[in-house]
Amino acid sequence: MIKIHPKDNVAVALHDIQKGESVTADNIRITAAEPVARGHKIALEDIKEGTPVIKYGCRIGIAGSDIKTGEHVHIHNLKTALSESESYTYEPEIKDESVFPAGTFMGYRRKDGSVGIRNELWIIPTVGCVNSVAEQLVRENTDLAGGAVEGIHCFRHPYGCSQTGEDHDTTKRILADLVRHPNAGGVLVLALGCENLTLDQFKEELGEWDPERVKFLVCQNSEDELREGRKLLEELKEYASTFSREVISASELIVGLKCGGSDGLSGITANPAVGRFSDLLIGMGGSTVLTEVPEMFGAESILFNRCKNREIFDKAVGMVNSFKKYFTDHGQVVYENPSPGNKAGGITTLEDKSCGCVQKGGSAQISDVLRYGERVKERGLTLLSGPGNDMVSTTVLTAAGAHMILFTTGRGTPFGAPVPTLKISTNTELYLKKSNWIDFNAGEIAGGNETIEAAADRLLSLVLTTASGTLTRQEINEFRDIAIFKDGITL
Repeated sequence: MIKIHPKDNVAVALHDIQKGESVTADNIRITAAEPVARGHKIALEDIKEGTPVIKYGCRIGIAGSDIKTGEHVHIHNLKTALSESESYTYEPEIKDESVFPAGTFMGYRRKDGSVGIRNELWIIPTVGCVNSVAEQLVRENTDLAGGAVEGIHCFRHPYGCSQTGEDHDTTKRILADLVRHPNAGGVLVLALGCENLTLDQFKEELGEWDPERVKFLVCQNSEDELREGRKLLEELKEYASTFSREVISASELIVGLKCGGSDGLSGITANPAVGRFSDLLIGMGGSTVLTEVPEMFGAESILFNRCKNREIFDKAVGMVNSFKKYFTDHGQVVYENPSPGNKAGGITTLEDKSCGCVQKGGSAQISDVLRYGERVKERGLTLLSGPGNDMVSTTVLTAAGAHMILFTTGRGTPFGAPVPTLKISTNTELYLKKSNWIDFNAGEIAGGNETIEAAADRLLSLVLTTASGTLTRQEINEFRDIAIFKDGITL
C-alpha cells in the first residue's frame, strides 16, 4: 500500500489485501481488519466520526462513523464535506518554473501560421439532419485519403436546429472552432438549408476563412449532394496535398488533459505522470489544457493558488462558481459525481476524485482561464470550462485548439476525440487486457518498477512521436466522436 502525503490518515492498496494481512506504508505497519481491494483506502489510524479523512494531503470527506486502524474506508463510512457555497482566498503559491531544452516534432505549418499534427479532410455538419449524408460522403470517398492526406472523417451531432439562445450559440461556436482546427488540411461544411443555424450565421461566426481550405455545400440546393460533395472533396484534397511535414518546435504544441473511468490508482500513477509531462512540455514553451470543472470541486485550492495573478484567480473562481450554479439551477447537488465504476475502483467522494483528477495539471502556474468554446490564447497551463463527461469535454478541448488529448483511465474506454487521443492506463492489468484501446502503461509506477519522472519522460517521447504521425489506438480503430454541451430546451 502507499501513503501519498505525509499528512494522510489513509493509504491506498496497491494490490488486493486480505483480512489479517500485515501491510506497510511510509514505515507504518498495520494489520488489515477486513479485505481491501486494490485502489481502495485503508485507515492508518483511528479516525473519529465527523473528523476529516485525509488523502493527497487534502480532506476528501468526513468519517461517517468511527473508523478503526486497518479498516476499509469507502462509501459505507466516508461521506462528502462539499457544499454548494464555498469561499476562496487567493494565497499565491507560484514557484519558478523549470526551463527545458525545446524538443521538436514533424508537423504541418498552415498558411495562417498555425500548426497541425495531422493533415486530414473533415466534414462538419451544421445540423444533425445531414449526418447520414456526411457519413455516406466519407464511405464513398475513402480513396481520397492517401499520400499527403491522412484520412477523411465526419463528426455527427444532433444539433443545429430546434435550439434557442445560448444552446444555439454554443453549437455554432463549437462547430466553427472545429472548422478552424489546424489538424484539418481541408474542411467541407455540410448544411441542409432550412435549419435554425443558417449558413449565413455560420459564416459570420467563422469569420475570415481560406476558400481553398473551407468549402460549403447546402444539400437542399443541390440536385445530387453526393456528386457535388465528391467534387468539393477532390478540390480540398488537392489543396491539402500541398502541405508536407516539417520540423516544428514543441513550444507550439497544445495538449488537452482528460481522465475517465478512473480508479483508486489514477491519482497515484497515470495522473501524476501526466502532470509531470505537463510541466515538461510547459518548460519547453508548450501548452496544456485542463478541463472537467465538476472534478475540480473539493480540490480548488490545489489549483487556485497557482494562478499567475489576481485576475486569473478571479476568473478561476468564477468558472467554478458558475458550474456550481449550473448544478443548483437544475436542482442537483454539486457532489453526486463519482460513477459506479469510479466507486468500484476505490474512489469514494467527489473530493477524492477531484484531488486525483487535478494531478494531471502538474505544478505549473495557471496562465489563463477560458469559457466553454473559447480558444487557447496563452502558452502554459490553461483551465477550460467544461463538464466531466468524456465526449463533451474532449470535444471542447479539441475546439479550444488541442492538437491531441492525453486520456488516463483505470477502467478502460474505447472512444476518441476528433484529434489523436492517447489512452494511458493506471494499472498494468488494464494495459495487458485492453491492448487494442491503450497506448501507454503507467501501471509500472504502482509496482515500484518505474518512477513518475521516468514515466513522464517516456510519455513525452510518445507524444512527440504521435505528433509526428504515429497513430494512436483510437485512430487505428477509427473511433472519433463529438458531443456539444446543452443546457436549454429543444423546440
